[in-house]
Amino acid sequence: MNEPVASETYAAQIRRLAELTARVAAQRAEAHTWYAQQCATADRAVAEATEQVRRAEAEVAQARELVERVDAEAAHLWGQLRARIGSGGRRLGELPGPARDATGDPVPLLHGVREVLDRTRQPGELPGSANPLLVGCGVGGALVAYALGMGARALGDGSRGDLAVGLPVLALVVTLLGPLVGLAPARLLADRRHAVLTPRAITLVAATGLVTTILLLALAPR
Repeated sequence: MNEPVASETYAAQIRRLAELTARVAAQRAEAHTWYAQQCATADRAVAEATEQVRRAEAEVAQARELVERVDAEAAHLWGQLRARIGSGGRRLGELPGPARDATGDPVPLLHGVREVLDRTRQPGELPGSANPLLVGCGVGGALVAYALGMGARALGDGSRGDLAVGLPVLALVVTLLGPLVGLAPARLLADRRHAVLTPRAITLVAATGLVTTILLLALAPR
């Protein structure tokens, strides 16, 4: 048979059980507190990382917008430079890409380029002193066209078949285009002087070429 347990031993066991229960409760509370702290720390880290990602995405969007704006402005300024140079602008080629070692803000650099282009002399009209050269362009163009027409006509006279019919027609067309041939050298003249070929200059060249063509046709042997 089981022997009865002394009341002192039983009371000691009860106290020990109570102590163990209190210790377990304290450890459980400490574990819950630690877990809550870890969750809060993780939540803060996630929130901070999310905010950093949001700021990074905003910076990327601003940088992309700045790149597009700079590229558009650089292309515009490059086009203006080629227009200022005139026919020589073809040698510049396409807009160069950004330098690999470029640093700093490109906006002030673009402002500086814009100011330089603004200070550059704007292309204007050819001066009156260029009128003799424009007249020479008209006369020369008409003479060249007339000579080509005469050559085609002479070649047609010595040919047979379709060439004998087509070459005189081609000769007439080339001769009639004489008043416009002088516009090509006139344009080169304007480009070299950083000027534009205005309607006045075009009219002068075309009128001179027309008069020259009419005189050549009138004086041509029948």
